[in-house]
Amino acid sequence: MLASAVEGYRDLLARWTRSVTARPWLVVATALCLTIASIFFLSRNLAVDTSTGDMLSEKLDFRKFNREMDAAFPQFSDTLLVVIDGQSIDLADAAAHRLAARMRAQPHLYGSIYDLAGESFFRKNGLLYLDIDGLYTLSDKLADAQPFLASLWRDPSLNGLFTLLGKALDAEASDSDVAAVEIGPFLDRITAVAQAQIDGRFAELSWRSLMQGDDDGANANRRFLLLQPALDFGSLQPAADAMAGVRGLVQELQLTADNGLRVRLSGPVALEQEELESVEEGMGLAGILSFVLVMALLVLGLRKGWLVVSCLITLAVGLIWTGAFAIAALGSLNLISVAFAVLFIGLSVDFGIHYALRYLEGIQAGTDSRDALVGAARSVGGALSLSAMGAAIAFYSFLPTDYNGLAELGLIAGTGMFIALIANMTLLPALLVLRPLSAPAITAVGTARIPGSRLLQSSVSSRCRAVTWTFIGAGLLALFALPQVAFDFDPLNLKNRQTESMSTLIDLMADSRTSPYTIDILAKDLDSAIQLAAKLSALDEVESAETIADYVPQDQDEKRDVIASMSLFLAPAFAPPRGSMASEITAGAALASFIDKLESAAPSANLRKVADVLGKIADQKGGAESLERRLLVHLPAQLDLLRDSLNAQPVTLADLPEALKARKMAADGRVTVEVFPKYDVTDRQLLTAFVDAVRSLAPRAVGSPVVILEAGRAILGAFFQAGVISIVLIAVLIGSVLGNLRDVFLVFTPLLLAAVFTLAASAIFGLAFNFANVIVLPLLFGLGIAGAIHLVLRARRESGEGGAMATSTPRAILYSALTTMGSFGSIALSGHPGTASMGVLLTIAITLTLICTLVFLPALMACLSRREAGNDGQLH
Repeated sequence: MLASAVEGYRDLLARWTRSVTARPWLVVATALCLTIASIFFLSRNLAVDTSTGDMLSEKLDFRKFNREMDAAFPQFSDTLLVVIDGQSIDLADAAAHRLAARMRAQPHLYGSIYDLAGESFFRKNGLLYLDIDGLYTLSDKLADAQPFLASLWRDPSLNGLFTLLGKALDAEASDSDVAAVEIGPFLDRITAVAQAQIDGRFAELSWRSLMQGDDDGANANRRFLLLQPALDFGSLQPAADAMAGVRGLVQELQLTADNGLRVRLSGPVALEQEELESVEEGMGLAGILSFVLVMALLVLGLRKGWLVVSCLITLAVGLIWTGAFAIAALGSLNLISVAFAVLFIGLSVDFGIHYALRYLEGIQAGTDSRDALVGAARSVGGALSLSAMGAAIAFYSFLPTDYNGLAELGLIAGTGMFIALIANMTLLPALLVLRPLSAPAITAVGTARIPGSRLLQSSVSSRCRAVTWTFIGAGLLALFALPQVAFDFDPLNLKNRQTESMSTLIDLMADSRTSPYTIDILAKDLDSAIQLAAKLSALDEVESAETIADYVPQDQDEKRDVIASMSLFLAPAFAPPRGSMASEITAGAALASFIDKLESAAPSANLRKVADVLGKIADQKGGAESLERRLLVHLPAQLDLLRDSLNAQPVTLADLPEALKARKMAADGRVTVEVFPKYDVTDRQLLTAFVDAVRSLAPRAVGSPVVILEAGRAILGAFFQAGVISIVLIAVLIGSVLGNLRDVFLVFTPLLLAAVFTLAASAIFGLAFNFANVIVLPLLFGLGIAGAIHLVLRARRESGEGGAMATSTPRAILYSALTTMGSFGSIALSGHPGTASMGVLLTIAITLTLICTLVFLPALMACLSRREAGNDGQLH
């Protein structure tokens, strides 16, 4: 029954090939029409979904909880973060105000703009947010500086500043206690700014740090703007206009490094946009390199121009058809399924090589071209069909899993195997018959055997037991490395760290307050949120847990008393109109007068240094005016901020800015609790402990740590599920077609051994499995099974393993594997870490599979053949 079915299928392939080769131009024209239609369809509909969140099934609990949070707070979706760093907070603050004002004038492009630090509420009540000790310290400093500030309010010029400093020098020289400021540190700052001007560097005096002291925190001189820009989802780069607009404004407003500023973009929108660009660039390079490598290997393996061209045309047509199917079936590609093109190139050409070399065998045997094509289809078509079904099963095995990203790649690549089979059994023979070959024309091709095949055959045959047991022993040793196999399912580690958005995010991760590794919980009301936050804060794994209530200042009565006393002695300083006593003395004259004052003061190395530096400024054309701007540009804004902050009023929850409350309290009254980890949760064990501790009190918690942990578990589950499905179904397929357990054993043993070697290699070389490269082992069975099938089936037809090794089959297996490795190796050059890691591990896996197929499998077949023949060389 089985034999007749196999023979019937071979007859069908032969009849099909006769029909194709009888009407080659019709076949080529039909293929051309389908290809043109596919290209047109792709040009209108090609799209890529860059969201890593969509990689997993929406049915998973943590995905459901995420959707619940997104529905309650839609303003957190599709956001673009603008990070502004300045040499001083004065500079960063001014830049943020200017940039935000310009963006608010274009709401159609930038949407909503969230600037928490720029809210007028915090300008008025900012002093209430200082700790009580810090507020007392500030009050004492400002009390000492009150005369100084009053004078600068009345005369905010270089003359006003240097006049005050001159008086301070006189007071210091006379040991008076009436000096308004500590003259030494102040002069040091002025000298630093002046020296920067001499050196051609940017520097401006920070009046906020002078008034309040330096803040050494990671974000001391940093401001944030959070946008929810308009996105063009009809484009492959939906955020391109908004991001280009921000960067254009940065240049227009000169918010650049030359002016002491650095403005960077990050957040979900920028990360996805730049990741897509990274993937497109990497996969574009990989595709081109893959095609070049495949072409070079085809030339080397086939050695006939029309054979190579025909295989390449068939490859390109099948790739376009597969791409059209992908978009028609799914609507878009994802960050993993974009790899289908390189996978297809490596696998489709495998079919073409086997078919073409079998065709050459027929021509060399003296058969005419058409009959050789029919004979090739009849002899190798079954093996190609079986290989395509095996590979498709490996890809399709991910369809029932929760790993949507890989399931989509599985659907595309699995269907692509059948498209490749159809193209190679239809278009390829039609192309080849258009320029038929004859035996005299292919003498240059020479023997169908691979270089060194005779030596390999004799070595394996004569030492089959040694070779077999060497591989088995190596496999047993490799098992000891398996516990060291690592899994890294943090999606951030799959992103290109060289992109601006990712490098900025890494910078933000250094501060726990801006790190993305926080957990969010949705409580039913404020009281519940406060109680839950208190419980969470008591956990060992938690640094703090915060709600909207934490934005209401503590100790307000005492702080307002301090502010009231500050107002008593500072309010008179701001009473006269600003600049009411502005001097008409020019900046140059003020500078010259102050230099004279320094030179006439008591001898001091520090004062001599200040005088020397300011003397060089005086020698510059326009130097005094430039220094005046550098020293005083931020003074008016800081004095205004100080004046406004003296009017702080009692703050309740209702008084908080609406923009802030909208991000902490949902419209239905639910309240978020944000939980910060105590330890570095980029460590897997610490992350697991943090998530488990928080979820012991809040099972519906969401956030990056939860996603990383649950996604990892879901992917591992999908991996094992797909692995079992793949192995079982392929075993059933092979067993059904080959008809005996011996051949099933021969096909599977080298694959299992290669799988063990691949896992061991990943452990030894520190190649962790991740979202992308976890596809390796199921694919290893689908891809690697082709070579084993071809060799086992050829051995059947050639009466043993020796005959199979003497045919074109090993050559086809070798060049097929090389083209596949070339394709996957090109992915490894991608700048995108996810696709690159997939390329590296797949290359390793295919290399090991090739070795096991061409060395271990022939040795195993030789040992089994001798045992069956009752020879002394039986396998013990």
